[in-house]
Amino acid sequence: MKIFISSDMEGTAGVVDWDQCVIGGSQYPYYTGLLTGEINAAIEGASEAGATEFLVNDAHSKMANLKPDELAGRASYLSGRYKPMYMMQGLDESFDAVFLVSYHGSMGSEGSVLSHTYFPSAFAEVTVNGVVAGEAGINALVARAYGVPMVLVTGDVTTAEETERFCPGIKTAVVKKSITRFSAEALHPEAARDLIRERARAAVADLPGAAPPSIDLPVTLGISFRSSDYCELAARIAGVERTGALSAVITGDDPLRIYQSFITVVLLCRGLVE
Repeated sequence: MKIFISSDMEGTAGVVDWDQCVIGGSQYPYYTGLLTGEINAAIEGASEAGATEFLVNDAHSKMANLKPDELAGRASYLSGRYKPMYMMQGLDESFDAVFLVSYHGSMGSEGSVLSHTYFPSAFAEVTVNGVVAGEAGINALVARAYGVPMVLVTGDVTTAEETERFCPGIKTAVVKKSITRFSAEALHPEAARDLIRERARAAVADLPGAAPPSIDLPVTLGISFRSSDYCELAARIAGVERTGALSAVITGDDPLRIYQSFITVVLLCRGLVE
């Protein structure tokens, strides 16, 4: 049984500041250790329920945050920037389930710690079929395309709620309660790992009744930009239709193509940001 794990970092219990999750930050080494512990807890729980193979796609920042030899379950490790499928690189129909570990709320969410949607400088809001989507909801397009159930998400309350909109019945491990965008009450790391382990075990045990993300076709992905230059640049991409000074849509019957087009927008906008 194969499990695909997309690991972000802002959803880790205890993380409340960019300095804690950016390479070069004074607290970064400590908090990457906590992140590794949460990923391993998910792997351990899944293993207890019968999973045998794992791929961890490092999906945070420069996507090279983990130490491969510290991953449990002899997990394969996919890392590095500018991956064509970005946070979902490596997923295909051979996998039995998707885990999202240490995810966070969308840019427009209220009081979700370190909330953003891919790049906070570029995107104010993203919707999928009219529903506000965080990174979990956007990434669900890939799982939908391959017919793979998304069965576990870890992070704060908002992240869990946003993911449930697209994945009804998904197991959630809420490891912290956000107070503001830069404050939260978190479980003790051991308690967070225990919860994730238990929810991962349950997610795999209940896999026979799980379904791929509930996203109707055709899909309309809407993007609200923070400035017109980003929108102007995005509109040059085939399949991206500008609908206003700060808005654009991508539509179609192929969720994979829509996701790939969105990632192209992300990478181009990132070039402007950088």
